[in-house]
Amino acid sequence: MIVLAGALLGAIIGALTAKRRKGNRADMWQYGAVYAIGFSLIGLILTIAIEKLVV
Repeated sequence: MIVLAGALLGAIIGALTAKRRKGNRADMWQYGAVYAIGFSLIGLILTIAIEKLVV
């Protein structure tokens, strides 16, 4: 669940970052994808860490 939330949050932040930098629609898609991948990876690491600490 943390991974999906990270992906969604990353996509939104990435698109807003591209829009703020005056990017076009393709830039917004690219930034959104890159940020979504990055935030998903952080969420995956966080999920694994939580699982290891709880169990």
